[in-house]
Amino acid sequence: MRADVLIAEIGSTTTLVSAFDGLSGAPRFLGQGQAATTVLSGDVRIGLTNAIVDLKERLGAESLEYGELLASSSAAGGLKMCVHGLVYEMTVNAAKAAALGAGAIVRQTTAGKLTRRDIEEQHRIKPNLILLAGGTDYGERETALYNAELLACEGTGAPVLYAGNVQNQQAVQEIFAAAGVPVYLTENVYPRLDELNIEPVRKVIHAAFETHIVSALGMEHIRDMVTGAILPTPGAVMEAAMLLYEEIGDLAVLDIGGATTDVHSVTVGSEEIAALLTAPEPFSKRTVEGDLGLFVNARRLIELVGEDKLSRELEMDVSAVMRAYEPIPRSPEQLRLTERLCLEAGMIAIERHTGRLRHYYTPQGRATAAEGKDLTKVKTVIGTGGALTRLPGRERILRRLADCNAGNTMLYPKPGAAKIAFDEKYVMASLGVLSKTRPQAAKRLLRDTLRFAE
Repeated sequence: MRADVLIAEIGSTTTLVSAFDGLSGAPRFLGQGQAATTVLSGDVRIGLTNAIVDLKERLGAESLEYGELLASSSAAGGLKMCVHGLVYEMTVNAAKAAALGAGAIVRQTTAGKLTRRDIEEQHRIKPNLILLAGGTDYGERETALYNAELLACEGTGAPVLYAGNVQNQQAVQEIFAAAGVPVYLTENVYPRLDELNIEPVRKVIHAAFETHIVSALGMEHIRDMVTGAILPTPGAVMEAAMLLYEEIGDLAVLDIGGATTDVHSVTVGSEEIAALLTAPEPFSKRTVEGDLGLFVNARRLIELVGEDKLSRELEMDVSAVMRAYEPIPRSPEQLRLTERLCLEAGMIAIERHTGRLRHYYTPQGRATAAEGKDLTKVKTVIGTGGALTRLPGRERILRRLADCNAGNTMLYPKPGAAKIAFDEKYVMASLGVLSKTRPQAAKRLLRDTLRFAE
């Protein structure tokens, strides 16, 4: 049997491999295999090979040939980044939004001149990439240059992406070149007041990730098998979401996982709310909640609901169920608890991602401002990831998450206004990778594999 392309999604615990064919004409999804990820065993190739073997068995094929092998990865800690800017509400927020949208885990953000303590914290984090911004074009220069000098002399040696005042580019390049630190230059992420310029930064982050992921522990030999693009998995989901926007309009994507809960939104929002915004928001936005994982942070979610309340609601001894709780729920009790925690994680993540109206008083009377991302025009809420593609109650959960603005307190669709759909084959991340080279085939496959609820 032959496939045009295999695309691996290398997660922290599981590696999935999806097969696609007919990319030049009528693209189709052939099937998917999975195996345990083996980064911690020292070689990602073992799990990748095992997933391909599982795929072959599921397809009932004696042999499996393929043209290309592409990949996304959140293994080996994912793409850990530190972000440094000038003013928190301006360049720092813009740079952070660009990093998150590219699929990074932002472990440190600073505003203004770096301190010794900031540098010590960065050494503890050991980032894969540092994003340095600061100053609008032809504006303030000193802070970014000071930070560049300090990072070059006392930083971790991680590659640096500079996306600040264009006047500093040559100086920044010379500073890091003299220190032997790899540096990437791109357009200013905040070139003018109230203007975000996210896309150039996202593209360079993806290129840097692809270059440097091969040096991560356990990933050193990934290029022995993967012949094409390698993206951070959350960044690949965002690529797919942006492609789907062209097909179905304004959307939000929820990925509720074992370690984090991610919300992606692609929407311009309403003109009415845009006139009230106190700061610009990106067209495509991702937030990642590291305290809302269904397995890693299950006990925290239970505390947020209240263990006694949860036990009464589910008519079970939650403490007893947690003693044997597994990453993939097995028993009926574990499933019911996971579904309830999934709902809680989704509710909190949406609240954190979504903007609000704020009322304040002036000498002329009450005025209104909008803060945060406007999702009021979202037409479709999509569920992806393990929980929202595999749990038996996923449709009920996603419907409640789409309708969670009953009190009309968020800049979010009113109950019943948004449709719900599912990444039924669990291929959004894979098709996000494919979109980098075959956007039309990826778009058609996304459309064909997306299942709308009745």
